[in-house]
Amino acid sequence: MQIGTWNELKIDRIKEIGAYLTDGEEDVLLPVKQLPEKSRIGDMLRVFLYRDSKDRLIATVHEPYIEMGQLRRLRVKSVAGFGAFMDWGLEKDIFLPFKEQTARVAEGAEYLVRMYEDKSGRLCVSMHLYDYMKPNTEYKKGDHVTGIVYEYKKGFGALVAIDDMYGGLIHESEIYNPVHVGDIVQARVIKVREDGKTDLSLREAAHVQMNDDAEMVYSVIESYNGVLPFTDKADGELIRKEFGLSKNAFKRAVGRLLKNQRIEITEHNIRIIDRSF
Repeated sequence: MQIGTWNELKIDRIKEIGAYLTDGEEDVLLPVKQLPEKSRIGDMLRVFLYRDSKDRLIATVHEPYIEMGQLRRLRVKSVAGFGAFMDWGLEKDIFLPFKEQTARVAEGAEYLVRMYEDKSGRLCVSMHLYDYMKPNTEYKKGDHVTGIVYEYKKGFGALVAIDDMYGGLIHESEIYNPVHVGDIVQARVIKVREDGKTDLSLREAAHVQMNDDAEMVYSVIESYNGVLPFTDKADGELIRKEFGLSKNAFKRAVGRLLKNQRIEITEHNIRIIDRSF
């Protein structure tokens, strides 16, 4: 019998509490409330095997949200000091140990996980997924993809599962606003490596992004009553904090506004040109 997956088992005997199924060597109980009508001894049933609240092997005909060998998004039902419990569609929630979390999880939030069997034979889930990502065979440079952040490595960047399966990376140099584990991101493919790992950006190509950035910068200047108290020569961290842009992207946006004669730059500030006269 294989725990965490579907098994074809024969009904060996039927009791008041349910049917005992066998593979010829072991028996497992299918509770009576799940026993199909008109079931008879000798019938073959397709059942999923897991452990109940007392760690006994149990069969079910209900379909769980995740099986062994799969990556799936599950919702956190509750959080404890030693781990969290996630809803996987069966009566007993599945355990996510603290050591298997890549970030502190929040009740009600969804995270991408894989299933595994621990040393005591219980089914658990883990957020450590890097070694389980597939090579990207679907997307090329310039394509737009959707993925979920499953880990963040400081100094490296955000690890993303594209389509919940292909390995992607948003390098830290490409992140200008906070990105958290569990976030769903829309990204642009900037490179597909030989091993199938995919580099991503949260921004469009510079020539496409420039117009959106220019409008956003203009709105921020308006919020300062039309006078930004620094120029495009300001420190990069100040620009990142205020606009969520790199210094180069900020300069391009300012350049677009200058070209369109919507702003002027003085020695100490950037001003919106008054067109009311």
